[in-house]
Amino acid sequence: MDSPSTRASPQLTPPMTAEQIRAGAEAIYWYHSIDLGHDFVTKGASTPEIRLTDDQLPDFDGREVLDIGAWDGYYSFLAERRGAARVVALDHYVWGVDIPARNRYWQECKDHGVLPDHSRDVGEFFDLDLPGRRGFDFARRALASNVEPVLADFATTDIDALGTFDVSLYLGVLYHMMEPLTCLQRLRAVTREVAVIETVALHIPAFAGYGLLEFFADGDLNSDFGNWYTPTIEGLRRLALAAGFSRVETVKGPPELRSGNRLARVLNTAAGRVPALSTRYRAVIHAFV
Repeated sequence: MDSPSTRASPQLTPPMTAEQIRAGAEAIYWYHSIDLGHDFVTKGASTPEIRLTDDQLPDFDGREVLDIGAWDGYYSFLAERRGAARVVALDHYVWGVDIPARNRYWQECKDHGVLPDHSRDVGEFFDLDLPGRRGFDFARRALASNVEPVLADFATTDIDALGTFDVSLYLGVLYHMMEPLTCLQRLRAVTREVAVIETVALHIPAFAGYGLLEFFADGDLNSDFGNWYTPTIEGLRRLALAAGFSRVETVKGPPELRSGNRLARVLNTAAGRVPALSTRYRAVIHAFV
């Protein structure tokens, strides 16, 4: 289960009709909102503000792209649509874990005041039928896509067998990792040009410029036991550099009015507000090889 699967063969099935797309898509739980053509967009559960904007993404044209934690494949198909020469969509946890069964177990842990055994997620809760990949597989067929699905845990898979890519997408993954530096070292190893890293981040105005990590283990971040760390933007930058990237560009940093600068303090004082001690937001960086 930890080795990359063989490459998918080219799409050979006939195009799907509008009726087939609508009927099939409505029977699937979607995390991503994907335009499948015929004026039909899947009803994704992710909030629009999490989606990266065009200026937060690199040029995909002619490049080989790895989308780590692809889920339904929104960014995989986007890269392909924008001219990528090859796209690999890699996932494991979301594609294979029986999320409802895992959630019931997590709730039992909460009720008893204990932490879950995470080895059970990819053990007894792992479904070889890959229920979480239904959306990706359906979208791939509907779009007549040649994106290559790879079932592998990026934290443990043989990255030499996976290969290297011009652009690596690491979106919404880092805060789920128990060992963030190790995972960023692996990200560096598969990246030839640039990695896009998007993550939940922490901002503490009083400690702007400090490389900090906030640790979770008890489900306090979004009621999810699978969330572990949120870095400050400086902490994220230092992690990427320590992982072997040569340069880091902050594409989306802390909200301006919570930056701890003089203007923020003046505005807060004028409005009769106490400045926030900390806040969380979605940060985006480009890490260059």
